[in-house]
Amino acid sequence: MAIDGLTNSDIKHIRDQVKTVAVVGLSPKPHRASHQVALYLQHQGYQVIPVNPLHQKILGLTCYSSLASIPFDVDMVDCFRACEAMPALADEVVAKGAKVMWMQLGIYHADAAAKARAAGITVVMDRCPKIEFRKFN
Repeated sequence: MAIDGLTNSDIKHIRDQVKTVAVVGLSPKPHRASHQVALYLQHQGYQVIPVNPLHQKILGLTCYSSLASIPFDVDMVDCFRACEAMPALADEVVAKGAKVMWMQLGIYHADAAAKARAAGITVVMDRCPKIEFRKFN
């Protein structure tokens, strides 16, 4: 079983239910994984919301400095930040009311996951939506 305890059926459900994805740590550099994943999600029809305090626009989209500054709801938060940032980011995800907190490949934080799960949020860890969602195409 995966480190996050989720099954392929759980991931497929996320893929099918999510419509808006905030990508925290999205880079404007095309060679970066965050950029490639966000582009993939855009091409799959998801509304991508860039979150990076250093930029005003990425992928031609308004970039927000934090989750709290996004003036509408988001379904999923895709986290491209270091493991150490996950507890504080989990607090932001809970405050935002997102349904899914997705920690990218190599990112695992049990305490942050427990905090998000306690608020009813589905937590995905050490996975990439670009890889996982492609399994169901």
